[in-house]
Amino acid sequence: MTKLFWQGSVTPIFRISRMLSVAVLVFASGSRAMADSPVPPEPVPEAEAKDEAGMKNYTDRISGTKLVFDMVPIKGGKFSMGSPAGEEGRKEDEGPQHEVQLSPFWMGKCEVTWDEYEVFMFSLDIQRRKVDSVETTERDKLADVVARPTKPYVDMTFGMGKSTFPAISMTQLAAKRYCEWISAKTGRYYRLPTEAEWEYACRAGTTTAYSFGDDLEKAGDYAWYFDNSEEKYHPVGKKKPNPWGLHDMHGNVAEWCLDQYVPDFYAKEVGKLSENPLAVATKVEPRSVRGGSWDDDLPALRSAARRGSSKEWKYQDPQIPQSIWYYTDAQFLGFRVVRPLVEPSAEEKAKYSADASQQ
Repeated sequence: MTKLFWQGSVTPIFRISRMLSVAVLVFASGSRAMADSPVPPEPVPEAEAKDEAGMKNYTDRISGTKLVFDMVPIKGGKFSMGSPAGEEGRKEDEGPQHEVQLSPFWMGKCEVTWDEYEVFMFSLDIQRRKVDSVETTERDKLADVVARPTKPYVDMTFGMGKSTFPAISMTQLAAKRYCEWISAKTGRYYRLPTEAEWEYACRAGTTTAYSFGDDLEKAGDYAWYFDNSEEKYHPVGKKKPNPWGLHDMHGNVAEWCLDQYVPDFYAKEVGKLSENPLAVATKVEPRSVRGGSWDDDLPALRSAARRGSSKEWKYQDPQIPQSIWYYTDAQFLGFRVVRPLVEPSAEEKAKYSADASQQ
């Protein structure tokens, strides 16, 4: 079978997206709404921890829905980021290896699914409150002002499945806005992982090319990739987890990170202990993507493998201007959320929110 990098067939319906100037106003109000919210969080005792020792697995709920998602504690520590020179499949942007120190955080056990994402994407929570005449809570009010995507002009699942399947084809901006929305809905601060956090969690204490080791015969037990995916993504959590309990870190869909993709960023970190590194983004492309996908060969699924986003991921988008919410041709791309043990200050949160180039 001939491998196609872009999967799916679409019939574009030409329509013009909303004016960006309107979106900018909503972006700003959404960011302010999430700063130092006075509304207490939804009660989840397991989600409360005074220190790293008190961190536990917990299940959070999207208020106003029956939807829940699981979070796994990731204790802080040091690790060697990047791949050694002799690793099979290694690329230049994965080195040189350097020591990184990370603070503790929780990470989503699985990738964000369509069940969760479509409530945000289509404002289903707002619609349901209107239909059922349900009173809008203070937490709903915070979530309602977060900017949400315009309606897509095609079925963004591309016929591969919905419900428990991972949400795909969103821009990093859309993923960031989802994090703001879910933070408002729960009262707990969520964001995208940094590249360092993502690789640390993926490795789960291992130093091999994959968290399951270097034996490629085991790959099918842990990952969906080109050879076993039947050219589509699959429901989350169906493969074995890594040693820290995270599913689909290798394959299924690749995942957004916060960083600007800088090929030689690691060279700037060599010779020192890099603490909670982040390549702060200043331009729309390229942004960092990790993990490989159902459409990739195994080397792209390695723990250290890196990738940068591209404007070509909007190739099939006929809108003028092209959507700020969707990468129609990135049917391999999704995300998961993290939550730091210590909630950052409003000033620190600004580094993780939508940046000037995205507004």
